[in-house]
Amino acid sequence: MKTKMSILVLFLFLIVTAGYTQEKSKKQLRGERKIEKEKQIAALVNSKEFVFIGRTALPQGFRTIDLTTNPNYVEFKPDKIKSEMPFFGRAYSGVAYSRDGGLHFEGSPKEFTVEKEKKAYQIKTVVKGDNDIYTLFLSVSFGGSATLTISSNNRSTISYYGEIRPIEKKTS
Repeated sequence: MKTKMSILVLFLFLIVTAGYTQEKSKKQLRGERKIEKEKQIAALVNSKEFVFIGRTALPQGFRTIDLTTNPNYVEFKPDKIKSEMPFFGRAYSGVAYSRDGGLHFEGSPKEFTVEKEKKAYQIKTVVKGDNDIYTLFLSVSFGGSATLTISSNNRSTISYYGEIRPIEKKTS
């Protein structure tokens, strides 16, 4: 009788422990989500087709500016870069003062390089707009957060902090 009881207890113990070992811990699930996000970001960066959306503007010599209520983006494609970013900073000669003094340009990139470093992807591109030449440096962490720095001949350098996302397909 004792042997039947001990076999039954052992059998129940094995069933219970097998059930617990199959469940993944929160740490394992978080790690898997992180790896999946890193794969998605790597695919985006390597395709050279994504959109940067800024959350914060960091102009030189000015305070940080929240952009969450302002629509803004830079769309990256191998054959075209389109920018609709606000500008806060100093403009030099050759820049007309207008109501909308943002960094609005579109053009084919003269160069478009992507380098993978230890902690982030470094992307550099040069675009000739209508009245200026823009140099864009984008540093994208493996998690998707990004810092974009835009330099031009006629304006002070400005940086933006945000993230990259896939380009949304327009349905019509």
